[in-house]
Amino acid sequence: MAIVALWLGLVLLGAEWLNRRPEAEPEQVRKVVHIGSGNVILLAWWLNIPAWIGVTAAVLASGIALLSYQMPILASINGVGRRSLGTFFYALSIGLLIAYFWTTQPQYAAIGVLVMTWGDGLAALIGKQFGRHPYKLWGMEKSWEGSLAMAIASYVVCSAILLTVQGNSWQPWLISLLVAIVATGLEALSKYGIDNLTVPLGSAALAFLLNQALN
Repeated sequence: MAIVALWLGLVLLGAEWLNRRPEAEPEQVRKVVHIGSGNVILLAWWLNIPAWIGVTAAVLASGIALLSYQMPILASINGVGRRSLGTFFYALSIGLLIAYFWTTQPQYAAIGVLVMTWGDGLAALIGKQFGRHPYKLWGMEKSWEGSLAMAIASYVVCSAILLTVQGNSWQPWLISLLVAIVATGLEALSKYGIDNLTVPLGSAALAFLLNQALN
């Protein structure tokens, strides 16, 4: 437990330090936190932390996230008055995944969380830095470069976890491909930060259902 708390503390301290640097862009800082804090799911899995601790932490984080939209709490993550509820959905989705999968099949909770953190995080960072081919959906501007980063990261995350748990067979490769396609579509279609809910829940549920059907 202390290792998890230390990791999250280092991520938040690093984000606050970056946020104070004049050249740092707020969205880049948020995505650093987005990616860094999501990796805690691997520590929790490795340390076999009980589900109730994860759910309790997610509930507390959800409450803090809601407060931060109205108060100057953790400015590196939320700006006061932001229209996006992404941080709240981020914590909520982790709590739901842990509550449903953690006791018996934690790999699906890990898939959902890491597809959200690495896939969505890299999509934003790479899309902003290297996005040269934009497209629009529902009034939102995305880039093909960002969507490709989302698909690749989702595929790598999902296949790595499934191969580790199940061993090398054709099912993990196919499941990971389908999860990557669906997760990329969910990220492209989501507004106001709701992709932090639809992407992890959709990815975990799809991986679980496909695994049940193909095995």
